[in-house]
Amino acid sequence: MSKIAILSQNEKFRKYLDAKVVADTKDMLKEEWLKHRQAGIGGSDASCIAGLNPWKSSIQLYMDKKEENPKELKSLKMELGNRLEGLVAELFTEETGLKVRNVNGILKNDKYPFALANIDRAIVGEKAFLECKTTNSYALKEWQDGIPPHYEIQCLHYMAITGATHCYIAALIGNSDFIWHKIERDQETIDYLMQIEKEFWEENILKDIVPLPDGSDAYSLYLKEKYKQSNGQEIELHFLKDGPAKLLRYDEIVSDIKELESEKKLIEQEIQSEMQEFEVAKVGDRKITWKTSSRNTIDSKRLKQEMPNIAEQYMKTSISRTFKIGGLK
Repeated sequence: MSKIAILSQNEKFRKYLDAKVVADTKDMLKEEWLKHRQAGIGGSDASCIAGLNPWKSSIQLYMDKKEENPKELKSLKMELGNRLEGLVAELFTEETGLKVRNVNGILKNDKYPFALANIDRAIVGEKAFLECKTTNSYALKEWQDGIPPHYEIQCLHYMAITGATHCYIAALIGNSDFIWHKIERDQETIDYLMQIEKEFWEENILKDIVPLPDGSDAYSLYLKEKYKQSNGQEIELHFLKDGPAKLLRYDEIVSDIKELESEKKLIEQEIQSEMQEFEVAKVGDRKITWKTSSRNTIDSKRLKQEMPNIAEQYMKTSISRTFKIGGLK
């Protein structure tokens, strides 16, 4: 029997609010934790499905869940976030007087078998939990105005699984500001969130069906990698829903982009004409820079002319496809 299965059996009687602790994470190896994450939709996954995650799209989430040997994405920012979690929790207790404790477990609720939760801290004496975040100083205004949508979705996801009536989210911002908010349970949004998560899990993950296009750069990259080479044949796209109308809208967007690009260039030119040789300019609280830079490149044309044999040895063939929508005939 696997270690994961043993953990699940041993923990089956431990609970946190309405959720079962299906695995203890206190001494869990990172590889096991990554495998557990693939077994359902987690809190950070929820905002991907809702289209509100600023760093990750639904196609990336799909590929992560289908990865045979999942790997952890490591960065100093993520490592600092993990290490500072305890400090954020301490600051929250100092400011609010509310005591917190670790749960150290992956949580599930029979009502939502596709969903997972891994909360940062439980609030002692309340049917609530605490999420701890760290971010840079540029995010200060966003946190002062409220809660970033992707984090709010994460908290609502956890409330669905745990049955919490509310939660708190605290953020250490740029090592200079500390902000916390209280989030009340929003059952209507939770119901909708659980519905789209269930659909994604059952219709995409379990059935191995790639999510529909979402306009993200990640989806464009996926399509380029999947269909690298064309076959020279022609196809009639009868199945493209509202095809003619979509293409007309495409034409409108292209026209709007050209107009906006022209307006953007005009503003840049006006500023550059005033800056002249100056490197830095100020307009109110805004700083504008126009710096000199240089880089060294190989003169490939001259290399081919003067040393064709050497140039040939270092030639590399790359394959790509050019996408173009023709105009009306």
